[in-house]
Amino acid sequence: MFLVALSVILIPGCAEPHRSAVPSDTTAAPAVSRPADTSGTVRQTIGCQEGQVTLRDAIACAIVNSPRLRAFSWEIHAAEANRMQAALPPNPELEVGIEEFGGTGARRGFDASETTIQVGQFIELAQKRSKRIHLASLEKQLAHWDYQAKRLDVIYQVATAFVDVLAAQERLDLAKESLRLTEQTYTAVAQRVDAGKDSPLEETKAKVSLSTTRMQSQAALQDLESARTRLAATWGATDAEFDDAVGQLHRVSPVPDLNDLEALIPQNPDVARRTAEEQRYRAALDLEKAKATSDPAIRGGLKQLNEGNDTALIIGIAIPIPMFDRNQAGIRRAIYAMERAAEQQRAAEIEIHTDLAHAAGNLATAFAEATVLADDIVPAAQNAFDAATHGYQAGKFDYLDVLDAQRTLFDAKDRYLSSLVQYHKARAHVERLIGGNLDSVKNIPETKENEN
Repeated sequence: MFLVALSVILIPGCAEPHRSAVPSDTTAAPAVSRPADTSGTVRQTIGCQEGQVTLRDAIACAIVNSPRLRAFSWEIHAAEANRMQAALPPNPELEVGIEEFGGTGARRGFDASETTIQVGQFIELAQKRSKRIHLASLEKQLAHWDYQAKRLDVIYQVATAFVDVLAAQERLDLAKESLRLTEQTYTAVAQRVDAGKDSPLEETKAKVSLSTTRMQSQAALQDLESARTRLAATWGATDAEFDDAVGQLHRVSPVPDLNDLEALIPQNPDVARRTAEEQRYRAALDLEKAKATSDPAIRGGLKQLNEGNDTALIIGIAIPIPMFDRNQAGIRRAIYAMERAAEQQRAAEIEIHTDLAHAAGNLATAFAEATVLADDIVPAAQNAFDAATHGYQAGKFDYLDVLDAQRTLFDAKDRYLSSLVQYHKARAHVERLIGGNLDSVKNIPETKENEN
């Protein structure tokens, strides 16, 4: 009898059963796969440990193996767990009590005691459960968008590190070329000194220049190793075991119109998440308003009367009286949070438009500088150096003229490399702000590739 009555009480559960008509996700967000469990194992980097590495290879390796990105992806699974928790109803309560014992007279022992066993269940009103699920679903969407933003951050880091490696490789080649030319010049000066055509002082100057160029070549090698290590770190490696980086450092394109770039800002995950964020704050406010409605608790069970060996059913309901606490502070807090988020969104919009204008300006400046250096300055410096070299061999110029022409040439080439680095880093910054590839922008003039 007791078990039957107890099962009848437990069957109803809560007043708000699981339903399929739960508020669905209203803002699309790309799915993210669950990171593999790598505890106790050595994670393998894919396609980046040996051979030549392209920018596409480096980005793929970083997305798969980046410790920061992998750690951030667990936020999505935490949000999934929060949603599962939000869908759970309140637990029932089991209450056991004994009365009328341990007193005096007939109540001295347990002969006249009364044993009560009852189960209670809170009944959630005002659709609290469905509103919790809706709020948790929006928070999961925000976690997706945050992951996508972090993914773009990783791609931006890889792109800038990859550009540094390409530039360091070319600077090392430039340093080797400068060393080769300096060695040739030193040999020519030494021959002229031996022939009595120049004073020994010229040979001393040439030797000092040769030693300086060797130090610069060694410094360029160290810079390359540092750049390689920074690139390998983006995909979680401590050592750069790849052979070299392969890319189109000299490929530059004119900058699209700023209005065309600003039209792509909404695809930036930092901006795209704002719709879900606004819905999240509204859902949080709806939930706080629902909490103002008190939830009754229904209780039922059995009472055993030992004095007459009788059994009786008991049932009751407890209804909180919202006399003082009507969740006023929670509702105000949710309203203030929504207003604060709106102000933060407006500030973020201004900031991203300002950053894009600044980045696009830097990109245009770097493109103009790289174009002038490639088309005018570097060729002119090369012609001047060739003329000075031939003139020195013919005895028309002295060694200082050759040294000055060589320094001018390699300074121009180094500045050209710097302008290319600035261009590609500014391009990566613009692409991070628009959330996509710059080649997707319409009405872009033809790409230009310089070979110097």
